[in-house]
Amino acid sequence: MVQRLLSPGEIESLDHNAIPRLLQPQPQTVFTARAARLRQLANNDIKGIPVGDTLRGYLLLMAALVDAQAALTQALLDPSDDAPYRIPAPDAATVEKALAHNMPPLPVSGPRPEVWRQVFSSLLGQLAPLAESQPQLNAVMDELCMLDDAHLEGYADAVLQEFREGVNPLHAPFIAAALQVVWTVQANLLDPVRVQPLVTSTLCPVCGSHPVASVIRIGGQSQGYRYLQCSICSSEWHMVRVKCSCCESTSHIAYQSLENVDDAAPSPADAATSKANDPSKVARAETCEDCHSYRKIFNQEHDYNVEPLADDLASLMLDVLVGEAGYARASGNPLLWFTAE
Repeated sequence: MVQRLLSPGEIESLDHNAIPRLLQPQPQTVFTARAARLRQLANNDIKGIPVGDTLRGYLLLMAALVDAQAALTQALLDPSDDAPYRIPAPDAATVEKALAHNMPPLPVSGPRPEVWRQVFSSLLGQLAPLAESQPQLNAVMDELCMLDDAHLEGYADAVLQEFREGVNPLHAPFIAAALQVVWTVQANLLDPVRVQPLVTSTLCPVCGSHPVASVIRIGGQSQGYRYLQCSICSSEWHMVRVKCSCCESTSHIAYQSLENVDDAAPSPADAATSKANDPSKVARAETCEDCHSYRKIFNQEHDYNVEPLADDLASLMLDVLVGEAGYARASGNPLLWFTAE
């Protein structure tokens, strides 16, 4: 018996309960897993994502930053810990109003919980011992500690809206890291069944941020489905495969990898016969000829431990190659900040 493959339109028309539309972030584990993956990548342990010596040091620094996120998150979530502050639960009335109008319930464009500045200060404190042994990092830490509330809030606005000319690229990852902790903890408190896709599925239905990358998941009801991962709150939402995550076109989609270049989207026959653990399919760039943009896609079928944000950060060589081919990156990575130049 030959199984008929569903078209993107048919997949979208399926019962929403059959496919988990939203995968909530798990604050207790998301940062721990990300830090571990960054270290694997820095050690060049991941086939399909080669990392050079120049990038290795930065990945290890970001792993230390994510370690600080993990430690702080664990302390904030521990009910027995006498923490000086807590991240508040989302305001119920605000969430209800947003859901009623098909808007993200935790918008990054809205007011921020004031506690985020305390989270930011705590993250810097977590990194202080490391900074003492690294003069360059210590200088950046000193600059960040000198920011007053007005400048810090302005930089947070720039980070969340991806205004890349509005913030020092050396400061941005640390500011983004604090914001990620706040939004990830709050996103976990929502009812995932009630959070509906936005008018455009290219933005996070929880906070309205751009995705950092997409990932093909395995296991349970998510088996074989593609999800976009939010760059800020780490929520993942379903989007059918072979569909541009920038303009939503379903034509002229191609996949580029560091080892092998697929000139077109994989045919059903190729998809059915592709072997597991193929390094060329761990990290690929999904390019669109309609909008000339790309976003990376990572495949858990070929590496169980893929972590979209970490893998995106480590695969800069893929960005270079696809950029040289004339495609523009659809959105950035909050832990690596480039100016327009």
